[in-house]
Amino acid sequence: MEEIKSTNFIEEFINEDLAEGKAKEIITRFPPEPNGYLHIGHAKSLCINFGMKEKYHGKCNLRYDDTNPSKEDIEYVNSIKEDIKWLGFEWDEELYASDYFDRMYECAVGLIKKGLAYVCDYTAEQIKATRGTLTQPGEESPWRGRSVEENLRLFEEMKDGKYADGTKVLRAKIDMASPNINMRDPVIYRVLRATHHRTGDKWCIYPMYDFAHPLEDAFEGITHSICTLEFEDHRPLYDWVKINCGFGELPRQIEFARLGMTRTIMSKRYLKKLVDEGKVSGWSDPRMPTLSGMRERGYPPEAIRRFCQEIGVSKSQSEVDVLMLEHFVRDYLNINADRMMVVKDPIKLIVANATADEEYQIENNPNAEDKSTHKVTFSRELYIDRDDFAPVPPPKYKRLVPGGKVRLKGSYILEYVSHECDKDGNVVSVTCNYIHDSISGGVNAGIKVKGVIQWVNAKDCIDLTLHEYDYLLLDGDGDFNDRLTPNSHTAYPNAKGESFLATVKEYDRFQFMRMGYFSAVKGYGKDGKYEFNQITGLKDSYGK
Repeated sequence: MEEIKSTNFIEEFINEDLAEGKAKEIITRFPPEPNGYLHIGHAKSLCINFGMKEKYHGKCNLRYDDTNPSKEDIEYVNSIKEDIKWLGFEWDEELYASDYFDRMYECAVGLIKKGLAYVCDYTAEQIKATRGTLTQPGEESPWRGRSVEENLRLFEEMKDGKYADGTKVLRAKIDMASPNINMRDPVIYRVLRATHHRTGDKWCIYPMYDFAHPLEDAFEGITHSICTLEFEDHRPLYDWVKINCGFGELPRQIEFARLGMTRTIMSKRYLKKLVDEGKVSGWSDPRMPTLSGMRERGYPPEAIRRFCQEIGVSKSQSEVDVLMLEHFVRDYLNINADRMMVVKDPIKLIVANATADEEYQIENNPNAEDKSTHKVTFSRELYIDRDDFAPVPPPKYKRLVPGGKVRLKGSYILEYVSHECDKDGNVVSVTCNYIHDSISGGVNAGIKVKGVIQWVNAKDCIDLTLHEYDYLLLDGDGDFNDRLTPNSHTAYPNAKGESFLATVKEYDRFQFMRMGYFSAVKGYGKDGKYEFNQITGLKDSYGK
């Protein structure tokens, strides 16, 4: 393989192993536990592991770490696959830790035969209490000296279901005085009666993550096990298991700092809490930082990959401003989202001197490489947004006012005539006259006006529901429950949109002029469901 220039410390390690002949083909893996949906933090790991596959023309496996059946579900397995595909990655093999349960059991038996593992009768609380501290060694278990023969018999009886959950565990025999607490005779198997989503009730003992993970990597020929920084202290145990179970220098574990982001929940436990307590509609709620939530919100996968690329790979923990992610979302949509006119809170606008219906072609996206247009229609009755007319304008107001003029986007300049209010004083309609020859290119097109507003034709516009969102968390620190944003979802059920919007498909994205970027919801157009989710606003405040 030709030499590849490294751009981060992970690639430096890989290049070193290639140069020394330790690895001939780079094989990585993405190893999620199927106990929840993937979130934006997992996107960083996906981009790193699949990025190594692409850069080194190697392989990357999808492997489910399904060693804890009490928390795992096939729903999560399926969602993970869908999210990875949506993000634009393709795995080489789909594998499961449960594929290796028999081999893992044999490896554990091998450690017992070497005198490197023993059955312990301590409870989880007793093990924790005797583990020691950073300054004091742990206490050896009274059962640490059991013979190989007794340990083999007890471990087999554990497998055969003779013992209740929590009554016996298999521990590695390493060093209770090790300065690394993870090496103080860690538990590698426990009794757990739970039906597994793939193996059913075949097993009532399951391997612990720190034992299973290095074996899974070794069985699959993974060359570089890239994981987050909290596993750095577990690396000596990873290597101990790998070597004492008969494997060589590779796989090599490399750790990087996980993604932290302002106003964003990065814990599956807390995300599941939101789902279970009904604070959100589910894992795919558009406010959720899950990949499926971002898909429902309308985030482009290309923008998420670009964001992960730009934040880079580091060994130091830091927090990224959520506005940075929105910046890349907005940057992508600015080029790839067509412009449409939508009125969020409509009031009727009557063009008193209009005598015939008209049609115009409006440019779809001024920033797109391929220029295109779509048709809009004009008639005597239109809708404009309530915010675009002020009977008593506030300071610096630049839209339609009594005695004033305003331009309709892509159409005429209008001149105010009158307006009507209901009994509560709310404006219900505005009457104007249009100025002849004031469309772009006309002799009166140069008349100065303070503002340009969007509009839709009352004759053929469609009824829309718009959903706007805030972050789930308020800014700052403090308890998770105290930081939940009280009103993070607002619906506008009376919006009006151009007739063109009746023809679009679910997840199609648009810039609604002067409002922001929006995405058609899942099932859009079916059973009269014309709804859009707000992706992000127009204003980019990142870095300011």
